[in-house]
Amino acid sequence: MSEGVGSRRAGRRKGGRSASEGSKAVEQPPFRLHRRTVEPTRVVSDDELEAVHEASLTILRDIGIDVLLPEARTRLEAAGCTLSITDNRVRFDPEMVTDFVGSAPAEFTLHARNPGHTVEIGGDNVVFTAVASPPNVSDAAGGRRTGNLADFQNLVRLSQHLNAIQVHGGYPVEPADVHASVRHLHAISDICKLSDKAVNAYSLGAERNRDALEILRIAHQLTEDEVDENTIVHTVINTSSPLRLDEPMCTGIIEYASRNQAVIVTPFTLAGAMAPVTVAGAVAQQNAEALAGICLAQVVRRGAPVLYGGFTSNVDMKSGSPAFGTPEFMQAAMLGGQLARRYEIPYRSSNVNAANAVDAQAGYESVFSLWGAIMGGANLVFHGAGWLEGGLRASYEKMVLDADLINMVAAWLQPLVVDDATLAIEAIAEVGPGGHFFGVQHTQDRYRNAFYAPMVSDWRNFESWDEAGAPTADIKTAELATQLLAEYQQPAMDEAVREEIDAFVERRVAEGGVKTDF
Repeated sequence: MSEGVGSRRAGRRKGGRSASEGSKAVEQPPFRLHRRTVEPTRVVSDDELEAVHEASLTILRDIGIDVLLPEARTRLEAAGCTLSITDNRVRFDPEMVTDFVGSAPAEFTLHARNPGHTVEIGGDNVVFTAVASPPNVSDAAGGRRTGNLADFQNLVRLSQHLNAIQVHGGYPVEPADVHASVRHLHAISDICKLSDKAVNAYSLGAERNRDALEILRIAHQLTEDEVDENTIVHTVINTSSPLRLDEPMCTGIIEYASRNQAVIVTPFTLAGAMAPVTVAGAVAQQNAEALAGICLAQVVRRGAPVLYGGFTSNVDMKSGSPAFGTPEFMQAAMLGGQLARRYEIPYRSSNVNAANAVDAQAGYESVFSLWGAIMGGANLVFHGAGWLEGGLRASYEKMVLDADLINMVAAWLQPLVVDDATLAIEAIAEVGPGGHFFGVQHTQDRYRNAFYAPMVSDWRNFESWDEAGAPTADIKTAELATQLLAEYQQPAMDEAVREEIDAFVERRVAEGGVKTDF
């Protein structure tokens, strides 16, 4: 095992015991698909929602979006947009936007290499990804360090083994020790071989898009025509707020939408910095940018799968630093969800925080983010497990803690059954006034599955907790991360498929990969 958290024993307090020292396997709920059983929250009235929508159309019509890729401008002009003759500005006709956005599917299937890990996106479905894209990584044993291939691989292993994580959101940490020209080749092939869950690929140029899709085509053993019939990869397209789509992002939309692959258009709008300081204004701008990207995807291929991505938060006005898991982030997440439902497009939100350690701030900001995502109607929750330091760091311990939070949310999402058995009138009569329910048959029949059993939370009383060595959350998550990695088993892959992937990667590396000067 490489030099990540899995190869070192996490520190622990005197009297504590490592979870990997002779203990049984970590208990976690099985991999399962989630459906929202309650109505998402409406944070504005229908009239107010229409006001935000109309403001977005006004922005697109009168102000426009700078589209930096000539091919994208040409496609949009042919579809009915107006191009400026002096710059890269594109203005969108409202009826054209309504027409093309309306052609996006409300639901689609995202296929994994293992059909048992295939997920449905849209409708009432809720799917969680691992953390993606931090430049740094940390664990209790090694501290904070620059992202590297060994930690990248270990975090992929951890993402595979944690059933709470259903989909990869990208690179769980950037493997900066692999040259950028070939990094995508090694990273995507490693994800395909170390995991059998659905994959994300970055849109940083057409060659990277095509290389990733070819690796995935081989992993899924599909023909070129079958790739166009099956969505096997998703990509995030971040608009360059305010009001700009750059060349790599436009290229990603064109490359993947043309092949029927999922495009998640996600403006990265921070209120007070790259968007108006008010939540309504920031979301109106977010909506305009998202509609522009979705419109381009549908111009390329009507019916191509897309998601509306909401990522609006605020900055700390004293320092200018991004803030996450705030009340404003929660409001923006819920309003973004209302807009996505208006357009009948799947919605992406995030589980994010700005904490610098796995501490109380990390916990309460993540709970706020998760609640905003779930009650905002998110179908795909990005950065579900492992995000720390405002996205600058992936944390092994935070990944375990977040997996527990996700499992708690998943338990909450289960339908609340009300019938004669659950109302338990006979059990109440059996116990009567002043008794207890521990020993009655109604309790005994449901004892093992009565409540969600968390991995991290410790519900013992203080006296027994202290005698056991006081395993606080930071210590326990470090121990669990070590044990989970020790338990990891690499999913099966046919040797011929592995060799075909390796041969493609070796050939592309020998060719020099991709240029890195765009």
